[in-house]
Amino acid sequence: MAPHPVVQAIIDLSAGAIGGTACVLSGQPLDTAKVKMQTFPSLYRGFVHCFSSTYKQVGLRGLYQGTSPALMANIAENSVLFMSYGFCQEVVRTMAGLGTEAPLSDMQKACAGSVASIFSSLVLCPTELVKCRLQAMYEMEASGKIAKGQNTVWSVVKSVMKQNGPTGFFTGLTTTIAREVPGYFCFFGAYELCRTTFADHMKCSKDDIGVAPIVFSGGFGGACLWLVVYPFDCVKSRIQVMSMIGRQEGFFKTMMTIMRTEGARALYSGLTPTMIRTFPANGALFLGYEASRKFMMKQFDS
Repeated sequence: MAPHPVVQAIIDLSAGAIGGTACVLSGQPLDTAKVKMQTFPSLYRGFVHCFSSTYKQVGLRGLYQGTSPALMANIAENSVLFMSYGFCQEVVRTMAGLGTEAPLSDMQKACAGSVASIFSSLVLCPTELVKCRLQAMYEMEASGKIAKGQNTVWSVVKSVMKQNGPTGFFTGLTTTIAREVPGYFCFFGAYELCRTTFADHMKCSKDDIGVAPIVFSGGFGGACLWLVVYPFDCVKSRIQVMSMIGRQEGFFKTMMTIMRTEGARALYSGLTPTMIRTFPANGALFLGYEASRKFMMKQFDS
């Protein structure tokens, strides 16, 4: 027996939160390297140099800078994302004239995930802004762009409120949505396509393919997402971090400025740690989501 829609929403939200937690814990140091390289591409020769420099300068703590807001960001984003994903699947079924329990194609699930990402962007943007600023704080202080002493979550929150008020937390929202909509179409589409391929090869249902195929499918989905939207993410990070020292230009002007002054290559600075991170982080995300959701759904099987 299928659970009540409200219960189903709570299950999806809870499973998304568990998946988001697993994602952060498995990939935070590589995410820190990504943000540093995106914001200060000329400071680092590459991923290994960024990683080792951060460790020498600040220690292991520096690689986990921004973990608290990252946890908040990922739990909030994935809770809303997967809850909205379930709701959007029902909308797609209605628009396609399908029954409530009718299975969707991989393309239809990709469309549902793409629309769901709009809702998750609204909760992701404020927490990711705090995370990115904390991750790039050492470089901002070292370059003299800001005064020292803003290296805690609370100090960053107070700074945003003082400079821009509550709307300041939504700096970079347009860029976030521009990144999420095509990104999550590729993310869910590639994930579902990969799971379908495994299920056909193993001659079983997609829910029974096992741990390793789920982890690989999640990693593959994440890799497709980042390859498509990485320049958007680079612009978003630059806007959110550099807005600490004054009003930042919008998405298109910031992108054109980066291309004109630093070249197109700067838009892909930090791609290496991102691609290394994507398999363990997104594999853990989907494993946490699928396993916890399956467990909670079993409680309602008659």
